[in-house]
Amino acid sequence: MTLQKSVCPNYRTLSPSTAFAVGEADENEWRDTVQLHSEKKTLLRYYVFEGMRYIWIARKGAFCKASILNEGRTCADLHGRKQGLSKADQSTRSQIFGANIIDVPVKTYLQLLFEEVLNPFYIFQVFSIILWMSDRYYYYAACILIISLISIGVSLYEIRKVCRYYLHVQVFRDECVSSEELVPGDCIVIPAEGLLLPCDAALLAGECMVNESMLTGESIPEMKMPLSVSEAAYSPESQRRHTLFCGTQLIQAKGGGSAGNGAIAVVTCTGFFTAKGDLISSILYPQPLDFRFYKDAMKFLLFLGLVALVGTIYSIVILSKSNTTWQELVIRSLDIVTIIVPPALPAAITTATIYAQNRLKRHGVFCISPPRINICGKTSLFCFDKTGTLTEEGLDIWGVMVVSGAVFSELVPDPLIFPPGLMLSALASCHSLALLGGQALGDPLELKMIESTGWVMAGFSQVLAVMRPPASELLSQGNSVSQPVAIIRRFPFSSSLQRMSVVTVGPGGASPVAFLKGAPEMVASFCRRENMPSHFSPILREYTSQGFRVLGFAYKHLTKETDLSTVERSKDMNFLGLLVMKNQVKPESAEVIRTLKLAQLRPVMVTGDNILTAVNVAHACGMVLSHEKVIFVHASPPTASSMASLQFHQGDGAVNGAGYHLAINGMSFAALCDHFPEYLPKILMRGTVYARMTPEQKTQLVKALQKLNYRVGMCGDGANDCGALRAADVGVSLSEAEASVASPFTSKSNNISCVPLLIKEGRCSLVTSFSLFKYMALYSLIQFASVLILYTEKTNLGDLQFLFFDLVLVTVLAIVMGRGGPSDELHPQRPAASLLSLPVLSSLLLHTVLSIQLLFYNSVTVFRYVPLNSTVTGAANLPNMEDTSIFALSGFQYIIMSIVITKGYPYKKPLYYNWLGAGHHSEQCPEARSSSQCKSGERSPSEIMFLSPVTFHTCCAGFERVLYLFEKHPTS
Repeated sequence: MTLQKSVCPNYRTLSPSTAFAVGEADENEWRDTVQLHSEKKTLLRYYVFEGMRYIWIARKGAFCKASILNEGRTCADLHGRKQGLSKADQSTRSQIFGANIIDVPVKTYLQLLFEEVLNPFYIFQVFSIILWMSDRYYYYAACILIISLISIGVSLYEIRKVCRYYLHVQVFRDECVSSEELVPGDCIVIPAEGLLLPCDAALLAGECMVNESMLTGESIPEMKMPLSVSEAAYSPESQRRHTLFCGTQLIQAKGGGSAGNGAIAVVTCTGFFTAKGDLISSILYPQPLDFRFYKDAMKFLLFLGLVALVGTIYSIVILSKSNTTWQELVIRSLDIVTIIVPPALPAAITTATIYAQNRLKRHGVFCISPPRINICGKTSLFCFDKTGTLTEEGLDIWGVMVVSGAVFSELVPDPLIFPPGLMLSALASCHSLALLGGQALGDPLELKMIESTGWVMAGFSQVLAVMRPPASELLSQGNSVSQPVAIIRRFPFSSSLQRMSVVTVGPGGASPVAFLKGAPEMVASFCRRENMPSHFSPILREYTSQGFRVLGFAYKHLTKETDLSTVERSKDMNFLGLLVMKNQVKPESAEVIRTLKLAQLRPVMVTGDNILTAVNVAHACGMVLSHEKVIFVHASPPTASSMASLQFHQGDGAVNGAGYHLAINGMSFAALCDHFPEYLPKILMRGTVYARMTPEQKTQLVKALQKLNYRVGMCGDGANDCGALRAADVGVSLSEAEASVASPFTSKSNNISCVPLLIKEGRCSLVTSFSLFKYMALYSLIQFASVLILYTEKTNLGDLQFLFFDLVLVTVLAIVMGRGGPSDELHPQRPAASLLSLPVLSSLLLHTVLSIQLLFYNSVTVFRYVPLNSTVTGAANLPNMEDTSIFALSGFQYIIMSIVITKGYPYKKPLYYNWLGAGHHSEQCPEARSSSQCKSGERSPSEIMFLSPVTFHTCCAGFERVLYLFEKHPTS
C-alpha cells in the first residue's frame, strides 16, 4: 500500500453537499489506492483485513477502521439525514466504505487448490507420498493420495458454495438501488411487508417488528421504536431498541413512509462493520481458544518431532553399516519422520467432538463452535438467567394494588372486575405489543397483562395501536376512561433503564396521558414524593420476598403542546399502583440445580428482577438450601456528604447454618467494582444471586469470574443475555431457532435440562480426545520402534502391511474409541485437561517401554532365533520371520492399547456399550499360515502377546489413575 497523504482525516468535517469527484487511479499507483479530487488530486489509502477496511488517518498517523468516521454522531445528527444523500456524496462514501457486502471472496478453483495445497498438512502429505513412491510403497501412497484429493475437492466445493445475498431497496434519491450500493448516511424506506435487513440502520420514523433470533437467540419478536431527537451520542448498543441490525428478519413496518406505509431509517453501518458482519467475522476468523489441551497437543507434537530426529540419526547409523546406497539411506531415514509424526492425529482428536456434536443435535442442542464441546467438560460454574430460564416464560396475574390518597388499596385479584380508571388504562396500553395478522405479538408478560384486562388491540395506520375495552364494559359504563385509547408514542423497555413508557390519547381530542411501567423502585424515583405511599417499601418487600414479580405504574397528564420526546425523562409523575404476578419455577430447574451441585458445579443466578424475588426463586430451585443463610451486600458510591460504603446484612434464614450465600444487586455491584475492587474476588467466590443486573453488568460479571480461573457457563433465553453468552466459555441460548450466532450452543428445549447433558458430553468428548491422542501417539511410537528394529535386521514392513495398519486397523479402532457415549451421571471430579501432566506422561512412558520391550524380546530373544544371513543377496523385504512376528505382535498391541486406553467410568459408558466395539472378531496371525515359522512346540509371537501384556498394560492404566488422584489430593 502507498503511505502518502490522505484526504480521509478531512472527511468527517465535510458537509453532505460538498462535491467530490472520483477520479481514475493512476497506472503507477497500487490497485487498492483510490484517487479522490476536488481541485487537486489526493489519495485514499486503505487495506482490507478479515473483511474490514482500514484507512490511513493522517491526524492519528495510523491505519484505522473506516467505521471511525461514523463515531461521535448524535441522535440529532442522524435525524438530519432524513433528506438522504446526493449521488455525488454516495459515490464518495462508496469509495471510502466499500460495497455493502458480507461474504468470503469466491476464488477460482485454481486459486483455492493452490491455497489448499500450501496448507502445512497437505505439504507434509505430498512430501510423504513422494517419499513412499520412491520407496516403492505404491498401494499405500496411492490410497493416501486419493484420500487427500477427495478431502481437497470437498473443501473447494464447500467454499465455492458461498454466495452473496442482495436485494433492492428504495433510498431517498428517488431511486431503487441494490443493497450492495448502500453507504452510511443513506436514508432508506423500509417496506410495510418487511424484508431481511441488508445493513445496520437507525429507525427515524415508524415502528418495526423484527425477529432477531439469528443474532440474539431471542425467539420473541422485538418491537423497534423511532430514535428521539437529542444531542445524546448514538450507540447501537445503548440505543438497541431504536436500531435495526443487519441479517435480522423484519416482519412488518408501519407509520413512517407516505400515507403511514413502511418506516424510515438511516444507514449507520455496512458490510463487515454491521452486527452481522462482526459476528460472521468472529466465526470466519475465530480467536484462538485458551484451552490447555490444545496447547499441550502442539507441544507434544514438537516432542515427537525430536524423537523422529533421534530415530533418523539412528537409522542413518544402522543403514550406513549395511552398505546401503545413499539414495536408500536418505529415503529410509526420512521415512521415520512420516511414521513418528502421525498426520491423522488432528482428525483423530476431532472424532470424539464430531460424535458428541451429533449426539447433542439428536437431543435438540445445536453447536456452531465444536471445539467448545471439550471446554464444557471443564466447566466449574454455571450462570442462569431467571425469567424464562429457571422460571416459566409466562406469568399469572396475582392481583393489582392501586394508590389512592397516598395509600395502597386492598389487592384486587382479577383486573376484569377492576373499576374503570387510569390504572386500568395503564394496564391495557403500557406495552410494546404489535399486531400481525390480527394477533398481538410480543413479550409474554405483556400479553398476559392485556389478557387479564379483557381489552382488545386494534390497528390503525395513523397511530401505533388502539386499545378497546370489552364490549360489555362499553355498554355498562358511561365514563370516558373506559373508552378506547390510542397509543401515539412509545419509549420501549430498556434493561439498563428498567422502565418503559407510552403516550396515549382518548377520543374527541382529549389531552394526552403518559403512562410509565417498570421496576417499582425505578418508577418511584420518577414520581412526586407526596404521591408515594409511606409503606411502599414494606409492601414491595412483602411480595418480592414471596417470589412474586412486581411492576410499578405511574401516569402524568400532558398538554397538547408538550414535547413528547421529553416524556421519558419526566420526573413529576403520579404513582398509580402495583401489578403483582406469580412466576412459577419450571419443574426441571430444581432437579438440574441439584444435579449440578452434587457434581461440585456451582450454580449462580443472574437476573434483572428484584433481589428479594431472585432470592426466593433461588430457594425454590435449590440454589440456596433451607438451612443456608443469605447475606445481602450493599455498596454505595461516594456522595458530597459521605464516603463510599460497603455493608453486609443478613436476610431470613438459619442463623446457625454452616453455609451462606451472598446476594447483590446491580447498583451495588457497580459500586463494588469501582470503589472496592479488593473485595470483589472474595464476594464473587460466595455470590449466588445477582439481581437488577443490566446486560453490560452480566457480561462484566462473567469476565470477572473468568479472571478467578473459573470455566464459566451461561444459560439464557433473550437479547439481554447476548453479551454474557458470548463472553462465557460455554454459552447456551434457549431458543426455538436451530442455531444462533449469539452463543456457541442453542437448545430448542425451553428449560435448563440441556446443561447437564452438555457437561456430560463435554467430559466424554474431552476424555475421549485424551484417549485418542494417547492412542495415536502410542501407535506412532510402536510403529516407530517396529521399523527401527526391522532396520536393525536389514528389513522393513511391506506396502500392504503399512496399508493394513494405517487405513484398516488403526482407523477402525479410532472410530470405535470415539463413538463411546457419556455416562448417565455427573461425577463430582472433573477430568484432567493437561496432556503434559505426570499421570499422562508416565502412562505413555510405561506403555511405550513395555511395547518396545516386547517387540525386542519377540524379535531377538525368542528361542531358536537365527538372524538373517547378511552375506546372502536377495530381493528387498523378502519373507522372513522378523517381519512377520513384528507385524503380528504390533498389530495385537494396537488392539489391546485401544481397549486399555479407552476410559470408562465416571465420564463414559464402558466400551461394551459401543455396538461397533461389542462384536467378537477372530484374528489369525499371518505367521500361522507358515509352518516354517511357527513350529510345533514353540510359542508363536501371537501367543507370547497374551502371556502378560494385557495385565501389564492394565496395570499401567491403573498406575496413571493413582498418579492423577495423588495430584488432585496429595494429602489423601
